[in-house]
Amino acid sequence: MNRKVKAALAAAWPAAAAAALAFAVLPRADAAEPKDKPHDKPLQTTERIAFEPAYAEIKSGKWTGKRLPDGQPDVEGHWSNTVANHNNWTDPQGGIPGDPNPPRRALPPRDGRAPSRVTDPADGQVPFQPWAKAAQEDFLKNFHNPTEPRYIEPLARCAPAGVPKSFIWHGYEIRQYPGYVLFLFNSGTRIIHLDNKPHLPANIKLWNADSRGRWEGNTLVVDVTNSNGKALFGRTGEFASENAHITERYIFANDGKAYNYVATFDDPTVYTRKWTATIPNKRRTEGDAIDGWHYEVALNHDDKGRRVIERDERICTENNIGFGHVAVTPAKK
Repeated sequence: MNRKVKAALAAAWPAAAAAALAFAVLPRADAAEPKDKPHDKPLQTTERIAFEPAYAEIKSGKWTGKRLPDGQPDVEGHWSNTVANHNNWTDPQGGIPGDPNPPRRALPPRDGRAPSRVTDPADGQVPFQPWAKAAQEDFLKNFHNPTEPRYIEPLARCAPAGVPKSFIWHGYEIRQYPGYVLFLFNSGTRIIHLDNKPHLPANIKLWNADSRGRWEGNTLVVDVTNSNGKALFGRTGEFASENAHITERYIFANDGKAYNYVATFDDPTVYTRKWTATIPNKRRTEGDAIDGWHYEVALNHDDKGRRVIERDERICTENNIGFGHVAVTPAKK
């Protein structure tokens, strides 16, 4: 069990700690037979980080794909969202408004970029109450030149990315165990409890909230509460409060290659109505090239010599240039 799994269990409901013993003896889904080792091939790499301008709807329905021994649909592996990072929540490929150092390449027109992650209401905007809209715009106005701590994006201070931002901050890994689904994100972890235990007491608040789920065919339905309300959705400053109740639906394609994250946010203290976000995700496999964003992995071997593709454990260095590195590279002379 690596350090990320240990840290996730230590921060979770105590019963999860007992499950850790079971986790430790289960084989990894991406571990191949020892016969592969003599034919080891290095993983391909590329400097091209590509995003897609559109995505397809995936309907909830029967699961016809592979299953794990405990009956769960087998969705283990490496994944990442397909449209953009966290620069802009409602115009994912539009960059950060007011960026003093915008991309040198001109942006395509709005209809040539990925749609808003807000899929309901139809205007693609978060239905903020007036005070909340003013707070979001105030954050964005000061993002590029923060003069107070409240204008510094929490992720820049190495805080967990939270719900739902973790899905748009680099690729991530899903592991499954009897009664649990575990997300290993680039910044923080989440455990989805599938065993009908109640939520944490209401006065306990977490960066990545508290998650209780169940499988309905090809869809993992998750009830999310107990958020500390400190994480932002993106560099544009959208947010929810600690009162948010989020209903997530992870709708997986039966070929196991993609899923859509569809989440409904209910927070009467911040919004004028419930609203829905959609984030498309794609599975990354050994056939994909390591690109430094979607698929940050390394090829290792377990104690039996079997190939294991593992995510790097990155060290946060406050999200400045050199992020993920533990030493400063001298400038070229």
